[in-house]
Amino acid sequence: MKKETIILGIESSCDETAAAVVKGGTEILSNVVASQIESHKRFGGVVPEIASRHHVEQITIVIDEALREANVTLDEVDGIAVTEGPGLVGALLIGVNAAKTLAFSHQKPLIPVHHIAGHIYANRFETEMKFPLLALVVSGGHTELVYMKAHNDFEIIGETRDDAAGEAYDKVARTLGLPYPGGVQIDHLAREGEDTFHFPRAMMDDGSYDFSFSGLKSAFINLLHNMRQKNLEPSPADLAASFQASVVDVLVTKTIAAAKEYQVKQLLLAGGVAANQGLRERMIQECELEIPDVELIIPPLSLCGDNAAMIAASGTVAYLEGKFGDLALNAKPGLLFEEV
Repeated sequence: MKKETIILGIESSCDETAAAVVKGGTEILSNVVASQIESHKRFGGVVPEIASRHHVEQITIVIDEALREANVTLDEVDGIAVTEGPGLVGALLIGVNAAKTLAFSHQKPLIPVHHIAGHIYANRFETEMKFPLLALVVSGGHTELVYMKAHNDFEIIGETRDDAAGEAYDKVARTLGLPYPGGVQIDHLAREGEDTFHFPRAMMDDGSYDFSFSGLKSAFINLLHNMRQKNLEPSPADLAASFQASVVDVLVTKTIAAAKEYQVKQLLLAGGVAANQGLRERMIQECELEIPDVELIIPPLSLCGDNAAMIAASGTVAYLEGKFGDLALNAKPGLLFEEV
C-alpha cells in the first residue's frame, strides 16, 4: 500500500506564526498557530517590524510543536511547504528562511505556496474539490473571485479595485472606536442592529465581477462625522448592521451571478472574512434559493484565518505535480496568481 504524502507547512505572511503537518492533503495531523493579536491591538493594526520580531521568536517553537503533536519526525516528512507571498516582506522572510534551512539540512523538497491558494485549499479539509469551481476569497488584503478548472489552475475573474472588504471593516471599526481586529467586532455588533442607513452598494449592477469598498468606507465615515458635528450619536449597532449589509449584498450578489455564468459545481468561501457570520448565513440562504445544484463549501472558523494547514494542503498538490523551489527562493510580497 502506497504511503500517503506528509507535508510540513509553514506560514508567516502577516501576524500569525504557524506550522502544521498534513497527511494526504486532506488530514490535519497538527495545526499550531501563535497569534500576535495582543501585541498589535494597542496600535489598531499590524505593525510590520513588530510582526517580524515575533516571527523570529516563535518560528522554531511552532515547528517543533507541530511535529511533536503530529508524532512525526522531519525524516518522515516528504516535503516542506512555505508561504512565498503575498504578505509583509519581513514576515515572509522568516518563514521562507526557516523552510529553506530545514529543506537543505534534511534534504527535503522545498515547496513555495501562494498565500491565497492556501486559503482556497483550506476547503479541501471539508470535502474533495470538484471542478470547475468558484472561490470567493475575502480577507484583510484581498477580495477576489477565483475560477478553477483544475488543481492549481487559478483565473481571477473579479477583484477589488481599491480597499479589500477586510480593510474596509477594519477602517470602519476604528472610526467607531472598536478594538482590533475590527472585522470581528463589526460582525458581532451588526447582529444587534438594523440596516437603517442603506449605504451604497458599489458596482452592484455594472456587469463586472469586480468590487469596490472605498466609497462605502467614505460614506460611512462622512455620515458618522456629520452626525457627530450636529451632536447626534447614531446607534453603533445600526451603523454596523448597515455597513455589513452593504458589503454582504455586493459579495453575495456578484458571487452567485458568477457561479451561474461559469456553471460551476462548487462554490468555496475562503479567507479571514469567511468567518463573518453575516456573510456565511446570507451565502447559505441565497445559494439554496439561486443555485441549489451548486455545492457550497465553507471552511470551519479555525481554518478561515491564517494557518499552516492550508499551506500544507496547497503544498501537497504542488508536491504531487513536482512543483518545487530551490535555495534561491525569496519572499515575494506582491506575488500574483499568474506566477503560481
